[in-house]
Amino acid sequence: MTLPDAHETRERLRGGELSVTEHVEATLAAIERLDPVLGAYVSVAGDSALDAAASADELVRRLGRDAWLARPLLGLTLSVKDLVQTACLPTARGSLLENRRPRVDAPAVARLREAGAIVVGKTTTSEYGWSASTASRVAEPTRNPWAPDRSAGGSSGGAAAAVAAGLCDLALGTDGAGSIRIPAAFCGVVGYKPSFGRVPYVPPCADRLAHLGPLARSVRDAKEVLRYASGPHRGDPDSWLVRRAPRRHRTSLRIAWLEFPGTAPEVRRVCESVLPVFGDHRLEQADVPFEDPYPALVDVLAANEAAGTGPEDEQWCDPGRLEVVRYGRTLSGTDLVRAADAQLALRARISTVFEHHDLLAMATVPIEPFHPYAVGPSWAARPADLQWLAWAPAAYPFNLTGQPAVSVPAGLTPAGLPVGIQLVGPPGGDELVFGVAATIEAALAFHRYPLPVPTDEGVK
Repeated sequence: MTLPDAHETRERLRGGELSVTEHVEATLAAIERLDPVLGAYVSVAGDSALDAAASADELVRRLGRDAWLARPLLGLTLSVKDLVQTACLPTARGSLLENRRPRVDAPAVARLREAGAIVVGKTTTSEYGWSASTASRVAEPTRNPWAPDRSAGGSSGGAAAAVAAGLCDLALGTDGAGSIRIPAAFCGVVGYKPSFGRVPYVPPCADRLAHLGPLARSVRDAKEVLRYASGPHRGDPDSWLVRRAPRRHRTSLRIAWLEFPGTAPEVRRVCESVLPVFGDHRLEQADVPFEDPYPALVDVLAANEAAGTGPEDEQWCDPGRLEVVRYGRTLSGTDLVRAADAQLALRARISTVFEHHDLLAMATVPIEPFHPYAVGPSWAARPADLQWLAWAPAAYPFNLTGQPAVSVPAGLTPAGLPVGIQLVGPPGGDELVFGVAATIEAALAFHRYPLPVPTDEGVK
């Protein structure tokens, strides 16, 4: 089957072919039918979603098509990652540990509701989003809609699987080291990490790596979600510091194609087959122009996890995350200054790269999805080895730099698993990234690929 994107669904709603209540009921029915296999949701907003749908239909009866003037997302279904606070549903943050944060909508959720989106549920994540999987003690891991015996990725894996399988129109995820883009690539959807601070992250993360962003079935849908979720908020000081990059007026952009170490042959073949879609842009093969910042990333993330977890919490923790916490407790102030220095050096190096290139392009993830209960491929599956994110070297550097990055579906491997192409722009260059992403998407038309309907067959 092929699924409409949110724009197409909105046109059906505006044209009267479908009521909002009918659309929400169909979404909830699809969740009930398919999610026992996928595990994309940890909670579903049945009654509150239907109440919001009824209110939306009443608005449409009064105003007709004008109802969408003030509420451009009216009637579209939205899932929210379980790390993001919501008023209508509890936020477990993928953890057995108590969440003491106020049960209110995060700014991005409130803004999307105000634009008319209807929250249908909270999607699965690893504990506090620590790994690029969704394995946790709270729920079964999310399975990949294209192959239920494989991972959907993470930590926004539930969001990506829900969008891919048609269990929501739009999704809100978070990305601290690739957590939007990795599952988007694994599940064959669009995942966007905006420039740092463009969407307020409340409460903010002390490591200053996390971004809020959309997952969707098309670039235009992701762009629209970003439009209504963006803007400063008093709860996130970094949201007041966002700058937009100067517009590039060249019709032919200079794009560097990078291949990271460990790229699997099947991923490379998909990428090579789609390079011609860059068209008139000047695509140049280039070496990765910076040293792997993984050691600095590990220290920053581990220190952050340790700071929020006391010895009394250990019995409730995810065992894998606890290994990271224990390492974080061994770090000194000197270690963290060195990590900060490495981060600054990476940002300086990237700024020189963008003096010669307008965009960077690469495979989003160099490997195919792994087992759903694992946190990575076999060589990175033991958290005590501190390699739990090392298998995604094209993702985490751009959290350390805060740059905008998108994963666009590129095609399928011989095993029928999606591969994503990542575009990375200069800080503040979100519009540039969206423009080229839309061109690639139009050429490839991946969102028209039929998605196998998930079943119990093959689930192990």
